[in-house]
Amino acid sequence: MRNFKLLIEYEGTNYWGWQIQNLKSKIKNQKLKIRTVQGEIEKALKKIFGKSIRLIGSGRTDAGVHALGQVANFKVNTKIKPTNIKDALNRYLPPDIRIVNIEEVEENFHARFSARAKIYRYFILNRRVPSAFYRNYSWWVKEKLDFQVMGKAARIFLGTHDFKSFASTDPKRKSDNFVRTIKKVLLKKHKHFIIFEIEADGFLHNMVRNMVGTLVEVGKGKLTPFDVENILKSHDRRFAPPPAPSQGLFLVKVKY
Repeated sequence: MRNFKLLIEYEGTNYWGWQIQNLKSKIKNQKLKIRTVQGEIEKALKKIFGKSIRLIGSGRTDAGVHALGQVANFKVNTKIKPTNIKDALNRYLPPDIRIVNIEEVEENFHARFSARAKIYRYFILNRRVPSAFYRNYSWWVKEKLDFQVMGKAARIFLGTHDFKSFASTDPKRKSDNFVRTIKKVLLKKHKHFIIFEIEADGFLHNMVRNMVGTLVEVGKGKLTPFDVENILKSHDRRFAPPPAPSQGLFLVKVKY
């Protein structure tokens, strides 16, 4: 059995996130399948190998979230070269999903459990007029944001903390462990964009989007860095603002 590691790019606008899932239909005893990135890749794999193959992702991304460096792996008995598998996958996949690289790895490699850290990047478009081009790749905030005070608040997230205040409830992701280590936080400006980049050993459900939603409130002057510190220490999601929309979020890299 050979183990293949995939490096994947996708534009998440047309997908219900990464993971395959079924929604209950209004028609009794029926389930409605919806498009996911994992589902599209597994369909392409089935066309290549003639059987269903389980694809293991490094983690979930929600509906509308994009990826520059998602990682997944699958195991199969085959003599096909990795480059030929990559070419075949890209031939069958829709144009908004691309396999950037594929390589054979050791048998015990697991895209999720072998990961040591992830990097996410969030784009905020801060100007009076929305963009015709970046509407699916950024959060348009027309109010003027105080970049300096946002940076001060962002640095509060650095280090090891209980991030329960920034974790959205998800019945499918039950966990009592909300402790994560933020290794790097970067806030920078590029023309009308404010870009938030964060690296951690792991992320909770909607954690980055909840952080960005809070930082924008700081930028508007509705919260202070001191408020952010108190929200973090409260371990209570009710004290944090709503999450930023999904379309501004990109999974940049998974580190192993």
